[in-house]
Amino acid sequence: MYFCIVRRKILTYGGYFERFISTLAEKERKKLDYIISLLETEERLPVKFIKYLRNGLYELRMEYASNTYRVFFIFDDGQIVVLFNGFQKKTQKTPASEISKALQIKEAYYADKQSSNQ
Repeated sequence: MYFCIVRRKILTYGGYFERFISTLAEKERKKLDYIISLLETEERLPVKFIKYLRNGLYELRMEYASNTYRVFFIFDDGQIVVLFNGFQKKTQKTPASEISKALQIKEAYYADKQSSNQ
């Protein structure tokens, strides 16, 4: 028997993620770091932690002290995980405006990637 540890490269794009985590308390950041480390190393994660939304967009899910947080991300080339914007969720469903913003960031990411590869 052997164990294979997945090692995904975690990137951020546009400073959105950094701005989001700067609003979190230290304990919230530590929990988010833990969930991101799972994303980096585990083959599959339960829906408690990630959920596919649409158009290649996923949300990283975190709950802490009765607060709910979401961070949008994509897989790029199967391994690289690119983190986008995050927010504190206050409603039952993820707001369409937040999903729309994440999809716009995704389009900008791929446009920048395309232009840098030329």
